[in-house]
Amino acid sequence: MTRALAHAPKFIVGFLVLLAIAVMLCGVFLRYVMLPITDWIDVDPVNFFWVEEVGELALTWLVMIGAALGIAEHSHFSLNVFTHRLSPTGQKRMAIFNQLVIAAFGGLVAWLCFKLVIINSGLLSPALELSLGLFYLSATIGGILMVFYSCNNTYQIQTGKQAPHPTSEH
Repeated sequence: MTRALAHAPKFIVGFLVLLAIAVMLCGVFLRYVMLPITDWIDVDPVNFFWVEEVGELALTWLVMIGAALGIAEHSHFSLNVFTHRLSPTGQKRMAIFNQLVIAAFGGLVAWLCFKLVIINSGLLSPALELSLGLFYLSATIGGILMVFYSCNNTYQIQTGKQAPHPTSEH
């Protein structure tokens, strides 16, 4: 159960990538194939305005969960200008400080976007009439995941299970 829960964000991101690709391909098909056909046979066109909303929703969730996964897997860009000159203890402290700054940022994002979820929950999107709070909920969940992953990284660095910098040696 724990392993499945740990891999759930990766599966969600994978699903969202496939969903976004499928929705955009469907939109292209409906616009450039079905629309000319319906015009040619003089029938009402197929409504494809939902494609943009579903694509944007999938993209917002994909970006926010993906950003949190980037923190978990240390795949974000980092610039080590002077940290390599610090002692091992200094490098460890700097790495912990960086993770705590990331956690604070994620917490701020989660808190502010949760307020936006509440404010926008009554507003509906034009085509599908989905709550616009769903867009900001992605940033809330992403911020919470950022806090969780950066706190886990801090624990891993503190206990010595992870090097202060993922590319450095113990």
